[in-house]
Amino acid sequence: MDRNDAVVSVEWLHQNLENPEIKVLDASWYMPFENRDPFQEYKEEHIPGALFFDVDNISDLNTDLPHMLPSEEAFASAVTALGITNDDKIVVYDGKGMYSAPRLWWTFRVFGHDNIWVLDGGFPKWKSSGFEVQSSDSSSNEVSKSSSAIRVVEQHYKENLASPATFKVLLRPHLIWTLDKIKQNIEDKTHQHIDARVRGRFDGTAPEPRKGVRSGHIPGSKCVPFPDMLNSEQLFLPRDEIQIRFEKEGVSLENPIVVSCATGVTACIVALGLYKLGKKEIPVYDGSWTEWECQPGAIIVTVNSASSS
Repeated sequence: MDRNDAVVSVEWLHQNLENPEIKVLDASWYMPFENRDPFQEYKEEHIPGALFFDVDNISDLNTDLPHMLPSEEAFASAVTALGITNDDKIVVYDGKGMYSAPRLWWTFRVFGHDNIWVLDGGFPKWKSSGFEVQSSDSSSNEVSKSSSAIRVVEQHYKENLASPATFKVLLRPHLIWTLDKIKQNIEDKTHQHIDARVRGRFDGTAPEPRKGVRSGHIPGSKCVPFPDMLNSEQLFLPRDEIQIRFEKEGVSLENPIVVSCATGVTACIVALGLYKLGKKEIPVYDGSWTEWECQPGAIIVTVNSASSS
């Protein structure tokens, strides 16, 4: 496993699936309008031995913003409930191929765990390669652990109950950007700001998928859509092609970069693309466009004009 790449192939995982040092996590997540239940889909079929990591519910339950990073204590309790240790090598995948899994890759790195890789092409590539899948009913050990991880986070936030945690967290705050940092960066311009949403939403010519959220972008940001990192099979492009995507938008790999999207999910795909180019410490704006847009007086830049509400 090459830590300089952070991506593994389905063939590699198939050959190493029985290695007890490797834990596999299904981090599938879908937009609310898709009406898909990733946990139910996991129960119906998943990579053998994989556990489900609920991106929406293993998160900060004290905010209205979706799936924001949980506290250090909540994350440690959830990962402990899944039976993961600091010595484990983790491979994470999702049901779209390359969509929400990089969010979990980034999350583990935020909390100090570097032994994590993303499965290139995800579950679709695994299945199209003819590899075995497994189902798990509600009484199975896999589902029990996954449910326990969700439950301990709920107890942490809603009942103020601490759960045992053997997983040790080492927070890396430089990988997380807040609203205040984004505002400061508009003034100071220390970092190039990349927005991973598709061009129409960035320009304000296409609607945001979440109801009530306006489209447009943060002042000074540049659009490098996350699909530009991937081919038609949702596999990462070769490094030289990824680099061309950034250069085309005037992004210098020699200067600092911060990435955002709508809710901090697809930004992590772009952050992973940059990681593959050697930019290993790329921060993500966790609240992203959804947090920026809902501020009173938010500056919304569109292709035609800038307006203040």
